[in-house]
Amino acid sequence: MIAADAVLAKVRKLLAQAEDPACTPQEAEAFTAKAAALVAAHGIDEALLAAKAPGRDRLADLELDLPAPYAREKALLGSEVARALRCEAVLRRQRRHDDAWNARTEISLHVFGHRSDLQAFELLFASLLVQGTRDLTRSRVPRGEHVAAYRRTWWIGFAGAVGRRLAEAERAAAAGAESRFADQGTSAALVLADRAEESRSAMQAAYPGVRSTSRRHLSGGGGLAGWASGQRADLGGQRLGRRARGEIA
Repeated sequence: MIAADAVLAKVRKLLAQAEDPACTPQEAEAFTAKAAALVAAHGIDEALLAAKAPGRDRLADLELDLPAPYAREKALLGSEVARALRCEAVLRRQRRHDDAWNARTEISLHVFGHRSDLQAFELLFASLLVQGTRDLTRSRVPRGEHVAAYRRTWWIGFAGAVGRRLAEAERAAAAGAESRFADQGTSAALVLADRAEESRSAMQAAYPGVRSTSRRHLSGGGGLAGWASGQRADLGGQRLGRRARGEIA
């Protein structure tokens, strides 16, 4: 089993290449498959080690400010990444008053999960924001489309494609590791489901009144272009600046 730091170093290297503006879509696709597989295998290894030694990979939480514009749509991307990695994300809004006349809404994500899964989440989400922003600027808004509406739906399509690809990579890694879990008298599906449930319980303890966000009906036509970009995106990269992080007992 490769050390966690070595795995994450490989992921960072792959994704730094994918974030290079000179990288072609074909090259990014090749980096994508490798990075996603490495991240998924790393999560499985950490889950197996934690099953053998309870308390090794403790629950923690992470708060991330989301950059404008389209912060709410970027939050959806973060939620998709978190869910695939057995974490739970809560969207938070805070009204800030710059002066007596001007106010703005700041959006952040509060993410709960095991430390190794949160570490992978940071890598993936930060890189996907870089790649998504780059690809969005290259995507021409069709004549007659409202620019903001198009770009909102672009981010939603991007998030949907990334979420599906991450879920597929995680399922493949779990299936490939099933025999190792069987040697411990359990199953990958059971251990991973327990980890996801622990993340959910931690989130619900912190936000007892939390509820699912309602479905949004947006008029923009960027969803298909965003989905296509999400299909190509490499799954990992640089770290986001974090505002706070702590362990949950």
